[in-house]
Amino acid sequence: MRRGPWLHRRTLFGGAALALAALPPLAGGVARAQQAAAPAFAYGADISSVTEQEAAGLAFRNSRNKPTDLYDLVQAKGINAVRLRVWVNPEKPWSDRRDVIIKAKRARDHGMRIMIDFHYSDNWADPGKQFKPAAWNTLDVAGLTQAVADHTRGTLAALKANGIDVTWVQVGNEITNGLLWPDGKTDRFDTIARFTNAGYEAVKAVYPKAQVILHIDNGWDTAKALWWFDAFTKNQGKLDAIGLSYYPEFTPSKKWREESPKVSATMAALVARFAKPVLMVEVGYRFDEPREARAMLRDIIARNQALGSMGGGVFYWEPGTIPSWSGYRLGATDTRDQLTTAMDAFRH
Repeated sequence: MRRGPWLHRRTLFGGAALALAALPPLAGGVARAQQAAAPAFAYGADISSVTEQEAAGLAFRNSRNKPTDLYDLVQAKGINAVRLRVWVNPEKPWSDRRDVIIKAKRARDHGMRIMIDFHYSDNWADPGKQFKPAAWNTLDVAGLTQAVADHTRGTLAALKANGIDVTWVQVGNEITNGLLWPDGKTDRFDTIARFTNAGYEAVKAVYPKAQVILHIDNGWDTAKALWWFDAFTKNQGKLDAIGLSYYPEFTPSKKWREESPKVSATMAALVARFAKPVLMVEVGYRFDEPREARAMLRDIIARNQALGSMGGGVFYWEPGTIPSWSGYRLGATDTRDQLTTAMDAFRH
């Protein structure tokens, strides 16, 4: 998803597409899907801004208006996994290696599984911007490949040295239009694969069992998703799982009841063609429409779970962003600094 200015700076499966598209967008279908879900299903949240908000003096509150650790709040809603972004050399000390270790320790101590999301940039990387870290600006493709490997391996080795296990690693964030521009744009899929393969091998060197995820945006766009992963795999790109973003606000109709069936079609088509699990690694909805957000989340969770073992989980993107601090309107915290009922969709 393109980040707003507030941040200073988205034959088993032969008939799956039709079956998934027909899923009812109501809670009744969710209960059945959850009963059949594998124990490993991730009910997740990206909470990467938690330390920055705490440092700003903000407090998350429970239903009794008592200041409460965000980890406790999301866990009480059913969250069993967190996603944490990593920047290379950010201007401020957020989402750098030290900060990520602090947040990962807290997740570990809450018994949550961890997804590490490498942006390979000093700031936000998404389809609209994939800028090299300043320290990498003069590197050629070979140098960039080595830098990706070193940064990935070094960060993960530091996490492991601190007693932290990692379940998933994204090598790039929403790299629909490539990464490390201009060298890694989509007119050079061979270079994209070279960069991400360096990350893949670095992950396996530290956490051999971790799933490496390749992540693009607009999960409703089936044609683009197939085009992207076709090109990536034809260039010998390596991956263990596919990650998608889905924000109804940024879809053609802005109506999730029209767009979510398209996400089902995309997931089913990807599984059928590439035989890889699919995770919704970023999902979000308007914080001021919490009941509608809850319905959308229940529906997309059911759709992912309908893939069976190929449905890996759903992660809400930054439910803890306090609107008065961020201006971000697709989180799940209200003007009282409390998590909204939208997050009840993750109860299981």
